[in-house]
Amino acid sequence: MERFVIKGNQPLAGTIKVNGAKNAALKILAACLLTDEKITVSNIPQIEDIFRLIELLKEVGVEIKNNSKGIYQLEAKKIKTTQLNPDIVSRLKGSILMVGPLLARQGEIDFCRPGGCVIGQRSRDIFMDGFEAFGAKVKETRKGYHLSTKQLKGTKFVFPLISVTATEAMILTAVLAKGKTKLINAASEPEVVNLADFLNKLGARIKGAGTPFIDIEGVKSLKGGQCRVIPDRLEAGSFIILGVASNSPIKVTNIEPSHLEVFWSLLDKAGANLEIGKDFVKVKQSFKLKAVNLKTHEYPGFPTDLQSPFTVLMTQAEGLSLIHETIFEGRLFYTDSLNQMGAKIIMADPHRVLVQGSTKLYGRRLISPDIRAGIALVIAALIAQGESIIENIYQIDRGYEKIEERLQKLGASIKRLC
Repeated sequence: MERFVIKGNQPLAGTIKVNGAKNAALKILAACLLTDEKITVSNIPQIEDIFRLIELLKEVGVEIKNNSKGIYQLEAKKIKTTQLNPDIVSRLKGSILMVGPLLARQGEIDFCRPGGCVIGQRSRDIFMDGFEAFGAKVKETRKGYHLSTKQLKGTKFVFPLISVTATEAMILTAVLAKGKTKLINAASEPEVVNLADFLNKLGARIKGAGTPFIDIEGVKSLKGGQCRVIPDRLEAGSFIILGVASNSPIKVTNIEPSHLEVFWSLLDKAGANLEIGKDFVKVKQSFKLKAVNLKTHEYPGFPTDLQSPFTVLMTQAEGLSLIHETIFEGRLFYTDSLNQMGAKIIMADPHRVLVQGSTKLYGRRLISPDIRAGIALVIAALIAQGESIIENIYQIDRGYEKIEERLQKLGASIKRLC
């Protein structure tokens, strides 16, 4: 199994470019199933979750060409099967996004329970209730689910909780449904807007994306077209935290600063010295960092996916900070690994930890539990004294393209070993 070997406390400097957003690219690629014409998608990150979705799309019959880095041409002219490969689905939460389009095109689909990061449970019922609201018959089988419909019909659907993936799944289900759909309590993330804008270019009629209320008028068909995936705000935030935590002059490029307003506010309160440009951020030398409290929230609040890197940052800040994870109940368990490195973190309950800083971190052998905690452990290892070994780095590869090569260009001592 591959692992990272990291020698910490090395001087870092230079420029690192942010790739396309994983959480936008997955949804836009799944949208190719809604049309039998060609679509071209650019700025796609070359990461494991994307590779797995591409495999699934090819298996159901999508013709895919990848002639240059990050640019894919897709044509779903003929669907060969509606049975999704369980080996892939069980590792990829984003596979649920194929359900609505395949119901619209073929009228049925079989799939197992989608997998992903082990960070807590968000009920699958929200998806099944949504598909049923559009007129699909949902049957739970020994292996997973069988969904079928003669015709998807527009509906009013109220999300019991704000969910980005569920919002996007229902948008993908609604665009070819007969009649009008109203989605209430929808997620407002930039990735949702990116998807809706792309679908509208193909001929969909979606209004309100980026607000809690989305109106969709179903159309008979979509045409082909092109789309560029937005920059990954989570990758941008991770790199900026690395610069601040290591007190290194790092320039992060190809970002959209307006997607991270609450993030900038908290970093400012913590004493970070940043120059925020139109599409870049420069991390400059900071004075002593101050502890600040953090509470995750759906967009435009502080992203849950940046909570773990920010917690690492708080181990280097003077004072006591409260980290309150409101989205996933299992997302704070990685803090035990930080304690093994020398951090002083007390878990109050599954949603809250207290971080006492500042503390020196020391290299340890660690296991990456998920994508975001994985990059947090990489950041911790880079600022720690001594050598760290991080195992199960497939989890990190799911969200960060060739991360060791990109960090090496900043001066980091990080190697990938088998």
